[in-house]
Amino acid sequence: MNKGDLVSTVADAAGITKTEAASAVDTVFASIEKSLKSGDKAAFVGFGTFSTSVRAARDGRNPATGATIKIPQKTVVKFKAGKALTESVN
Repeated sequence: MNKGDLVSTVADAAGITKTEAASAVDTVFASIEKSLKSGDKAAFVGFGTFSTSVRAARDGRNPATGATIKIPQKTVVKFKAGKALTESVN
């Protein structure tokens, strides 16, 4: 499923136009993004939790030359599936 498929599904289920559904989907994604940028979690009971984590700076190796390179610290997004989602997939 991609974003277009999600918009179509939301539009059909809610009985609204695809433009209105696209606006709703964009708002949900923007809200999750805003929450993560501020350092908060976005938790949806039964679905899962989005959170951020800081990946520490580390040394890496260029596979082509074998030279050691510095990989800077980075904030990454994590997702932990909720129990209901996990059970529904199995």
